[in-house]
Amino acid sequence: MPVSDHQLIDAWKQVLSLSKLEAGQSVTVLTSAATHPQNLSCAITAAQQMGAIVNRLDLPPVNAEKALSRDSLAYLGTTPLTGNHAAIAALKASDLVLDLMTLLFSPEQHEILASGTKILLAVEPPEVLVRMVPTLQDRARVKAAAARIVKAREMHVVSAAGTDLRCPLGQFPAISEYGFVDEPGRWDHWPSGFALTFPDEGGARGTIVIDRGDILLPQKSYVSEPIRLTVENGYATRIEGGLDAELLGDYMASFDDPEAYAISHIGWGLQPRARWSTLGLYDREATIGMDARAYEGNFLFSLGPNNEAGGSRTTACHIDIPLRRCTVRLDGVDVVANGKVIETTTEASHAR
Repeated sequence: MPVSDHQLIDAWKQVLSLSKLEAGQSVTVLTSAATHPQNLSCAITAAQQMGAIVNRLDLPPVNAEKALSRDSLAYLGTTPLTGNHAAIAALKASDLVLDLMTLLFSPEQHEILASGTKILLAVEPPEVLVRMVPTLQDRARVKAAAARIVKAREMHVVSAAGTDLRCPLGQFPAISEYGFVDEPGRWDHWPSGFALTFPDEGGARGTIVIDRGDILLPQKSYVSEPIRLTVENGYATRIEGGLDAELLGDYMASFDDPEAYAISHIGWGLQPRARWSTLGLYDREATIGMDARAYEGNFLFSLGPNNEAGGSRTTACHIDIPLRRCTVRLDGVDVVANGKVIETTTEASHAR
């Protein structure tokens, strides 16, 4: 259903309040050719109503000749900020950047965050934003899950479909995504709701079965027949199956980069307002698929870079794959059982 400007402005004001925006602070709205016009106009209005000094920085798109898709996450090479020192300076001088363009996995984003500037990514359609306005309860629940990851030294994922993946942990931090930026230098994504980390370099091993009904992103497609990944020394070394496996393999081969096959982030979804089925209701160019990434109880893993967590691995290829009906264990203790999130009594009371 369409969203009124009034409703979207109110949603923006809730998120900006959670992000601790204060009157007199500087907000820069980062845009490009694909920015949703209603998201832009309502973000500016909301920030102005809260007394912020608002600027808009519009940058031309790049990488059209390299990317195989219009999805903003389909090619993570250079960004419109690459070499653009004037634009970077403007963003570093801002208290808050509202990223309506998508800067993910870029060194420029890291540089901006290191200055203390907060960055909030928001590129989904207005009705998705309104349905998943973040809350303090979302934050508490995600932070509790991340705290469990911090203490663990292995994530073990199994499923009836045949997944049996072991990932040693400890080299990289746990990351909480709950939809707002309430600390200096913080990045987050509205909408979201998941906890994640990255396996120790070269340590992931086992088998991942992407089963019928699981989702490939940025392909934005439900898998129709199983795809079997063999994981050795942190990399997917074989991709086996039928047509879906061939399509995935051909897409990844187009990057001509062995780092594309590395196991990237791993974690699970914690957002009850996100739905596995929503992707089938949208045109592929209308969404980047945050429902699929965040729906409660998924096991979300990715292939590609780890520089977002401080690692050295970069690649233009980044594929997110949320799996259903998995059991996720931290040091032998279930945190997700057959697609259902398991919370301790302490976590459950903390999240209320």
